[in-house]
Amino acid sequence: MSNKNYLIDMDGVLIQGNRIIPGADQFIDRLKSSGSKFLILTNNPIYTPGDLAHRLQSIGLDIPETAIFTSALATALFLQKQNPHGKAFVIGESGLTEAIHKVGYIITDFQPDYVVLGETFAYNLDMIKKAIRLITNGARFIATNPDPSGPGEGGIVPACGAMAALIEKASGVSPFFVGKPNSLVNAK
Repeated sequence: MSNKNYLIDMDGVLIQGNRIIPGADQFIDRLKSSGSKFLILTNNPIYTPGDLAHRLQSIGLDIPETAIFTSALATALFLQKQNPHGKAFVIGESGLTEAIHKVGYIITDFQPDYVVLGETFAYNLDMIKKAIRLITNGARFIATNPDPSGPGEGGIVPACGAMAALIEKASGVSPFFVGKPNSLVNAK
């Protein structure tokens, strides 16, 4: 049994879009056969760990959901530690909303403690305007990750960091980014 533990990035290390990076499957198999513990990290807040495990398994990487940690999970844990049982206005998909609900948060646009920005399949201008107004009225601005772009069908797509820049420019408030590479050491 190995004494080593591994933290492994998902996108661009294990997979590229819907394809396995050559050798990634053999690497994961070697970790499993040696008894090494590993955790897959991703700044992708769109999907739940179960959704991602299914996606990985469908392309040939047998990784259980318990071995996947997303920026949505990190964000939810951060919120819970900062202000247990708070309220948040959330822009994101089920991976983010489910994680935030699981830590006991209410998702609302009525006097939220936080505006939480993730990634979504379709950013909505009304949601962005609402986020800007809530932030200028005192809600703290949190973003799941600083990535300006990500892979999409047919090429790159704007990601959380790009949308955060838009909201920051309009509101005058900088977001606190939770996902990697942030260590959360300087979190307030």
